[in-house]
Amino acid sequence: MTTEQGPAIGRVTAAIVTVAAMLPYLTLKILWLTGSSVGVTEPELMNDSAMVGLNAMTFGMDAVGLLLAVAFTTRWGMRLPAWLVLLPLWVGTGLLSVVTVTAPVLVATDGIAVFSGGAIEAWVYMMVYGGFVGQGIGLMTTFVLYARDRWPAIFTARLRHAFAGPAESFQRVVAWGALLVTTAVAGVRLSWTFGAPAVAVVMDGFKALLALAGAVAFVAVVRRRGDIPFWRLLVPVWLGSGSLFGWGLYTMIVSSVGGPLAGGGSGAVGLVELFGMLTGLVMGMSGAYVLAERSGVGDVQPLEEPLEGDDRDGDRQAAYHGHR
Repeated sequence: MTTEQGPAIGRVTAAIVTVAAMLPYLTLKILWLTGSSVGVTEPELMNDSAMVGLNAMTFGMDAVGLLLAVAFTTRWGMRLPAWLVLLPLWVGTGLLSVVTVTAPVLVATDGIAVFSGGAIEAWVYMMVYGGFVGQGIGLMTTFVLYARDRWPAIFTARLRHAFAGPAESFQRVVAWGALLVTTAVAGVRLSWTFGAPAVAVVMDGFKALLALAGAVAFVAVVRRRGDIPFWRLLVPVWLGSGSLFGWGLYTMIVSSVGGPLAGGGSGAVGLVELFGMLTGLVMGMSGAYVLAERSGVGDVQPLEEPLEGDDRDGDRQAAYHGHR
C-alpha cells in the first residue's frame, strides 16, 4: 500500500538529522580516498590497497544510507520497489544497532580512553562513532515513519491473525534450526567476554543477546500464537538477523581482502562469523517470505462478478475466502 501524500514534518526532520550525522563520516572517507592523512598517525596505512578498498566500500555503504534517508522524504521514495528499500535497511540497521547501543556504553565506562592507541587518532573515533549513533537513531526513526505511511497494516496487525501460507511447515523448521545455530554462536561469543577488554565484552555480549532475541522472536512469529502486535516481534527479528548477517559479512570481507584489519577474522572467529552470517541470511529470507504472505493478505481484492456459466467461479470464491 502506497500513499501519495507528502511526508510529515517528523519524517523530514528525522531525515535531515540523519543526513547531517552522515556528512562528517562521508567527508572523512573522501579525504582518505583522495590521499589525505588527516586523523592518521601512520599515513602509510591509508595507502594500503586493502584499506583503500575498504574505505571505498564503507563510503558506498554510507552513501546508500544517505540516499535512502532522502528517499524517505519524497513521493518517488514511496514508490520504490520494496526490496530496494528493505534489503539495504536490513543490513544497515543490523550494523548500526550494535554501534548505537555499545558506543555510548563504552564511552560512559572508559571515556575517550577507549579509543586511544593505534594508527587512528582518538578524535576520529569519537567523530565517527558519534556519527554512527546519530545515523542509527535517525535512520531507524525515519524508516519507521516511512514504513508507517507506506505499510500501515504492519503496525496494526496482530500475531494470531497471520495468514498461514503453504510454506508454514518449512518456516518452522527454519526458525527452530536458526534458534539452535544462533544459540551456539551466541554461546561462543559470550564465552569470549570472560576476561576480555571492555570493548570486546560490550560488543560481543550485545551481539550475542541481540541475535538470541531475534531467533527467539522468529520462532514466535512462525508459530503464530498470542494476541500481541506483530511489529513487536518483527523488531527483534529484523535487528537480530540483520546484525548476524551484516557483521558476519563485514568480518568475512575484511578477512578475505587482508591488510591491517584482517587479524580478527581467522580460525574460530571466522567460523563463528560464517555461521552467524549464514543464519542471519536464512532468517532474513524466511522473514521476507512471512512479510510477503502478510502483504498478500492485505492486497486481496474483491473478485469481479463471474460470467454466467463460468465453471471457475467456485474455485475462485474458495480461494478468496481461504485467503480471507
